[in-house]
Amino acid sequence: MAQRAHRRDQEAGFTLLEIVCALAIVAALATLALPRLAPGTSRAKLESLAVEAAALLKADRAAAIRRGVPVATAVDTTGRRITSGSAGRVVRVPGDVQMDTVLPTTCDGRPARASVEFFPSGLSCGGVVAMLKGGAGYEVRVNWLTGGVEIVPRGRS
Repeated sequence: MAQRAHRRDQEAGFTLLEIVCALAIVAALATLALPRLAPGTSRAKLESLAVEAAALLKADRAAAIRRGVPVATAVDTTGRRITSGSAGRVVRVPGDVQMDTVLPTTCDGRPARASVEFFPSGLSCGGVVAMLKGGAGYEVRVNWLTGGVEIVPRGRS
């Protein structure tokens, strides 16, 4: 009887070989899974960029109304930045984020110069700035009639 109880105590737990095999399996799964995780800009950072761009556009609209003069927000997809026409503030878009725009070619009868222009009345010629990563992201839309700025999710959720 004492030998049987002693044998049960020796069989309880895991051997060193079992632990090493389990760790090897976990390591192999991790090496397969880690490259699939998207490095760089996270979904939260992408949303933060959209909010920052929308705030910049809204500030330029408010400045146009307050000052009584047109204010143009420059959108440079090559340089990956959006620059305020009233304060010079810049929103920089990271290299791993796709930046697309839909902007008018002319605004108020003259070339639009890759910008969103706001008039003293608060109106605008409008435009869309999209920031995407992995098929998902956000569009910052400026209504061509009202000059209102909104953020719209795009792609996968």
